[in-house]
Amino acid sequence: MIPDYIKYRRRTRRARNPRCLVPGLMNRMEPASLRNDRGVPHSCHWGAFSLRMREGGIDILPHPRDPDPSALLGNIPAALNHRARIAGPMIRRGWLERGPGPDGARGRDEFIALGWSQALDRAAAELGRVYERHGARAVFGGSYGWASAGRFHDAQHQIHRFLNLSGGYVRSVNSYSSGAATVILPHVVGPQGFVAGNNVSWAELVAEGALVLVFGGMALKNNDVGGGGSSRHIARDRLRAASARGVEFHLFGPLRDDLPAETRAVWRPIRPGTDVALMLGLAHTLASEGRHDRAFLDRYCVGWEEFERYLFGRDDGHPKDAAWAADICGIPGDEIVALARLAAGRRTLVTCAQSLQRAEHGEQPVWMGLVLAAMLGQVGLPGGGYAYALGSTSNTGKPPVAVPLPSLPVGRNSVDDFIPVARIADMLLAPGEPFDYDGRQLTYPDIKLVYWVGGNPFHHHQDLNRLRRAFAHPDTVVVHDSVWTATARHADIVLPATVTLEREDIGAAAGDPLLVAMHKAVEPYAESRDDHAIFAALAERLGFAEAFTEGRSPRQWLEFIYEPTRRALIDRGVDAPDFEEFWEAGELLLPTLPWDGGPLRKFRRHPEAAPLPTPSGKIEITSATVAGFGYPDCPGHPVWMTPTEEPATAAAASYPLWLIANQPATRLHSQLDFGATSQAAKVQGREPVRIHPEDAAARGIRDGDVVRIFNNRGACLAGAVLSDMLRPGVVQLSTGAWYDPDDPAVDAPLCIHGNPNVLTRDQGTSRLAQGCTGQLTAVEVERFDGPLPPIKCYDPPPASPAARGG
Repeated sequence: MIPDYIKYRRRTRRARNPRCLVPGLMNRMEPASLRNDRGVPHSCHWGAFSLRMREGGIDILPHPRDPDPSALLGNIPAALNHRARIAGPMIRRGWLERGPGPDGARGRDEFIALGWSQALDRAAAELGRVYERHGARAVFGGSYGWASAGRFHDAQHQIHRFLNLSGGYVRSVNSYSSGAATVILPHVVGPQGFVAGNNVSWAELVAEGALVLVFGGMALKNNDVGGGGSSRHIARDRLRAASARGVEFHLFGPLRDDLPAETRAVWRPIRPGTDVALMLGLAHTLASEGRHDRAFLDRYCVGWEEFERYLFGRDDGHPKDAAWAADICGIPGDEIVALARLAAGRRTLVTCAQSLQRAEHGEQPVWMGLVLAAMLGQVGLPGGGYAYALGSTSNTGKPPVAVPLPSLPVGRNSVDDFIPVARIADMLLAPGEPFDYDGRQLTYPDIKLVYWVGGNPFHHHQDLNRLRRAFAHPDTVVVHDSVWTATARHADIVLPATVTLEREDIGAAAGDPLLVAMHKAVEPYAESRDDHAIFAALAERLGFAEAFTEGRSPRQWLEFIYEPTRRALIDRGVDAPDFEEFWEAGELLLPTLPWDGGPLRKFRRHPEAAPLPTPSGKIEITSATVAGFGYPDCPGHPVWMTPTEEPATAAAASYPLWLIANQPATRLHSQLDFGATSQAAKVQGREPVRIHPEDAAARGIRDGDVVRIFNNRGACLAGAVLSDMLRPGVVQLSTGAWYDPDDPAVDAPLCIHGNPNVLTRDQGTSRLAQGCTGQLTAVEVERFDGPLPPIKCYDPPPASPAARGG
């Protein structure tokens, strides 16, 4: 079922070709885009498409292969000419006048416009100063990979190549989406890919599945997006087909529409964050009634006996039975017992959404879901077993591409130091302090220069008031961006970057067979330049231009990185066009590998010949390695741990509601929040917050009211949408609304636009993974009765002109 607050998507999907008036665009259009009736081929993370010019505006045409194109395509036209675009290089006044150094004026100061030569000279000089005086361990290279679906202009590759050649840099590891799972899974089964996209296909689910236990959902809004792009969104059709064949779906979670209506799922609205307790209750029923697969546990797993002691409460006196689980998760005990019996002896798939591990103790549901599937004896079977993050992107559950994809080489980083990506504020606020990570004790480096390209930590990160304080600590912050995000506003040097339609590239993804020639459609906006061109100019000033560019133009780089793919096609006996033929055709369909179920299928068939890359070679229900780390917040087998902060605890007694801060349905993260699709969902210009009618009535809130959401960390405004699609006691506010403080000069301003990360906790999942915990937060909601402040986040910050040489 489509969520209440994005019902407009039905209209968008029917139209299939989002149209937008873009004033002044005609004189920026490339000649090919004016004469080509097919449109200009291009791609983005939410789908392959073409762009066609019309009188006074443009059409975005989804790829004809795509049976269910994403409504997010409707955001694209606004990227070309919106007032939020950065027109030219900018330097923060305080940094320009006082020089490098910690400064609490970041995010509050005005900017000075400079010409490219002056801005590049200053950026190069500051890079040289920091490397010479403080060394490479004082430079942090930030990027988050979603800036472009292109393989050459990918921001992560560009900045990493540049900083590697500069002398190295401190990097981040893992992701906000999957920080806990990425660390725990190698200890207990293998790399994340073993159970995420490599082991359960949509086709096998339709053909072989009988029962799917869906913990946290498989929301189609997440499936809209796939890293590198997607030419076919198939999840809706496959889920519909599975349900039509008789596959039974049970959704465990507080949001009913976290699974599409096509599945005809049974919704079991558990309390947020209690999935592990429910899984343990199911496991106890299986074990106590002898319905677990002991032969599978004995042959393919280690550590069952120790986990069984915990499950039956032999040491703590508390059996984790259905009645115990019912008190925690809110599902009646007899229903838990019946579900366990239903799952035994059938082709059952246990799925775990990424959202579950974006919370305190996030390692536990990922691990316990695997244990539950092992107890059922289903791991490695077609259409059954365990799948982490199935449906989290548009390219999961599809056959992998058979040839290597084009990729820009980045070289080697000479610096070993790193941080888990969600610990950036800790790093900036506590240089020299120790921290635990995956069995090691590391030290936060003393960062003097932050260089951020292709990302917006003021979207991804938690507790934005704390992040604002952290960004005051470095000597210098350099940002490339196309628009005035909050991250750009907190920079000292802002260099305007192009968007993908303003440059050439190659779009490709490992789970989608379409290689796309991403043609340039329009000339760059104002003075913006490609990231590659910016880095090439800096490299020239720093003395390694030849090493960075290797003497190639961007078009020559595209030819260079395309060639290994062409050679691999030839080696497979496939007709492979040369680059010019590919570019003229606009796309190339690549071969895919036969679906084989991945390493877990091989392990099930031949456990001795194809062992897992765990210490035992088997599934580790109990991990001696993890137990040996001695972390009280992540012991040696899955356990239930009560969250530190929840509405029921004394620490959050004044905040009786759970806030779910999940992924948005109207944009990718915070990208193009000013686009048509995103804007259509706003309520009085604010991000919509869903609240159950019972909770709204108790607070005098009506549908469409602007409300204030608050806790002891911060507050934001949002537009109320009353809905029975969520459990009472829960409110849901998606991430991605641009941060918009009412008064940037104060320490904890009200975000007037609805960014939930002013409310979330900046705390690691555990000492093991140090992942993001932004999914769940305790809050209160009240109607906002004051004058509505205007939205300012899309307006450029105050700026003064200066000499614009260069």
